[in-house]
Amino acid sequence: MLSLKQLRYFDAVARLKHFGRAADACSVTQPALSMQILDMEKDLKVQLLERRRSGVELTDEGREIARRAARILSDLRDLRDYALHRDRAMTGPLRLGVIPSVAPYLLPRVLPELRNRYPGLDLHLRETQTGQLTRELLEGTLDLLLVALPIDHPEIETIRLFEDRFLLAMPANQEKTSRALATPDLLDGSKLLLLEEGHCMRDQALAFCSLRRVENIDTFGASSLSTLVQMVANGLGMTLLPEIAVDVETRSAPIRLMRFAEPEPSRVLGLAWRRTSPRKRDFIELGQMITAMRPIASLG
Repeated sequence: MLSLKQLRYFDAVARLKHFGRAADACSVTQPALSMQILDMEKDLKVQLLERRRSGVELTDEGREIARRAARILSDLRDLRDYALHRDRAMTGPLRLGVIPSVAPYLLPRVLPELRNRYPGLDLHLRETQTGQLTRELLEGTLDLLLVALPIDHPEIETIRLFEDRFLLAMPANQEKTSRALATPDLLDGSKLLLLEEGHCMRDQALAFCSLRRVENIDTFGASSLSTLVQMVANGLGMTLLPEIAVDVETRSAPIRLMRFAEPEPSRVLGLAWRRTSPRKRDFIELGQMITAMRPIASLG
C-alpha cells in the first residue's frame, strides 16, 4: 500500500535528481529515504529510477508516476489550504515566487505593509525566472507568482494588476536630442543592453525594438537591471528600464531617461496561481494592495 510519505520522498528525488539532496529536503536520512523508494517500487512492481554515481534519472514509468505524485501532493496542499483559510484571510504559510525584474522594486514597498496588515501570514519568497517559477507553481512548491503576463497554461489562473511602462535609459552625457519623446530608431547605431536569456524582459524589449541583428545586441548576460543600468551609466549602450525600477536604479547611476512616444512599450504585471487553489480571495486582495503601492516614476 502506497503511503503519503513514499510519495513525498519520491517527489523530492524526482525533482532534485539526487538521493542526498532529497533526503535533506525531507529532513530524513538517506538510507531511510532510499528504503521507502525501494518499497514503493516493490509495491508498484515497476522501476522508477535509474541509479547512477552522479545521481539518479527517472525511467519512463518513473516520469509518469512522478507527474501523478506531484498532482496528488498539490491537491493535498490545496485541501489543507482550504481548511486553514476558509474563514481567515491571509494567514498561514504563503510561498510567493517573484521575477528578478520586479522583486527589488515592489517587495520593499509591499512587505512592511503586508506584515502590518496580516501578522498571521508566514511569507516565504522565491526569486527566479518565469519558466522555473511556473514549473514550481504547477508542482505545488509555490502558491502564487508575481510575474509579467501572459502565462498561458490550462491549470493556471491569472489576474492583471497594472501596466508597467518602459523608458529609454541612456548615458547622462549622451548627445541630447531635440525630441521630447523617444522612438525605437534612437537605438540605431547604439548597443542595446539586455538581460540574459530566459528573462521575459529581454523578449519584450526585442519585440518592441524589432531588433534581431546580433551586432546590435549586447550578449553580456546580465542577470539584473542594476548591472544594465551601471553599464549604461558608463557609456556601454542603452537599455529599456521598467517604470517601477526608475526610483531605485537612478539613485546612484548617472543616466538620462526618456519616455517613448505612443504606443509606449510596456509589460503587464500580474499574479498567477493554480486553478485548484482555494485561496483566490486572498490572492485578489494581495493584488489590490500591490497595485495601490506600486512606484510611479517622476522624471522631473
